[in-house]
Amino acid sequence: MVLTMNNFNGVKDKYSIILEAQDITHRYQARAGQDPRAQPVVLEEVSLQLRSGELVALLGPSGSGKSTLLRILAGLIRPTSGVVLVHGQPLRGPTPSCAMVFQSFALFPWLTVLQNVELGLEALGLPRLQRLKRALAIIDMIGLDGFEEAYPKELSGGMRQRVGFARALAVEPELLFLDEPFSALDVLTAANLRRELLQLWYQQRIPTRTILMVTHNIDEAVSMADRLLILGADPGHVRAEIQGLPREERHPQNPGYAHLVNLLYRLMTSPDQQGLGRQLAQEPSVLQRGQPRPARSYQMLPHVPPGDIIGLLELVQSKGGRASLAELSRELRLELDELLPLVEAVNLLQLAWPDEGELTLTESGRQLAEADVQEKKRLFRHQALARVTLLRRLAEDLAAAPEHRLTEDRYLDQLREHFSESEATAQLQTLIDWGRYAEVFLYQEEEGIFTLEPEEGATEITRS
Repeated sequence: MVLTMNNFNGVKDKYSIILEAQDITHRYQARAGQDPRAQPVVLEEVSLQLRSGELVALLGPSGSGKSTLLRILAGLIRPTSGVVLVHGQPLRGPTPSCAMVFQSFALFPWLTVLQNVELGLEALGLPRLQRLKRALAIIDMIGLDGFEEAYPKELSGGMRQRVGFARALAVEPELLFLDEPFSALDVLTAANLRRELLQLWYQQRIPTRTILMVTHNIDEAVSMADRLLILGADPGHVRAEIQGLPREERHPQNPGYAHLVNLLYRLMTSPDQQGLGRQLAQEPSVLQRGQPRPARSYQMLPHVPPGDIIGLLELVQSKGGRASLAELSRELRLELDELLPLVEAVNLLQLAWPDEGELTLTESGRQLAEADVQEKKRLFRHQALARVTLLRRLAEDLAAAPEHRLTEDRYLDQLREHFSESEATAQLQTLIDWGRYAEVFLYQEEEGIFTLEPEEGATEITRS
């Protein structure tokens, strides 16, 4: 459902569409003996288009399936259902004329810079002399001249990522996919490499027609993208499509830049709901896609330790109990995927509310931020038992169990009904971390045994 598309000036000519995804749905791989249809959904009915001449940024919280979607579009993974079209033809293998740059560099340590760059050209079957000529040209263009015979271990992180870009660009890809390519670099190196890539792109010194970039960095997306796609999670779906700023306005001093950054934080920290839809209807650059989605049927815990939750509350309290999410992200040097779970955690525990791109402490949040160590534990325990369903159930089961002992298996099995194997394990670990800090139970890791705290936990459960 399109709420508004005023002034959404993307290129609409159907002949400019290079790649299109139609109703992509993907499930986790089933374990032996399991019905694949019963597996949790990673992506649900995702549709998008990539057009010639645009750089598209893909943002979303952890669990929204960004990297999975990128690999489906690259033809590295077959979706459970739906189709990917390249120039109107169904994709049946790796996407033709597509290259990918990864966060982890993915270089072969036993090969030199030149040999790493030539790898993709060998797969194209080019003659040796032509491979060498093209590889040397791109090495020079990407700023690696003089390092042709160096091995990856001799290079800095920024130089290794330049090799990754050179290897991808050497095959002259029509589509360039970037999977968080700057996130492993220090701030200055990342900024420099971003600037140089954009110069190559703007000056059309590379034959690439379209770039799709997965990122957790909102400032990075705003400063680079012609269009932004925002994914929601549980399962992954396209929530909104936002027109980027004109190139000359993509700098922090421009009022439109700050507005777009704040808009993205509002969108990323707000659930799918009609109220948000009405707010976004006032934004002419935004297309909201799809209907508001119901809340998840099973509670999902954000994976953040209690100490980080308390640290965030104390920081917001020091700012008067209310702070901009964009400012918090910069001050804490947190990427979006690191900040969002923190916001989800304080919201779940009703310690703070995200609203209009800001985080405001509740009265409970203020009390916890100002309390001493033991009072912090007591207040955290009270909020966690009241708000975390599985923690409450575990505490009640322990109170009623013989000798107040239970194994973790029964709760891990419950989680497996709603999450993948890895996520079920991660959910249990978060539950353990929160319960231990709150002194709701003791946990014997070697045996996987929960036991009830002698006094405080049982007293809290009884009072509740």
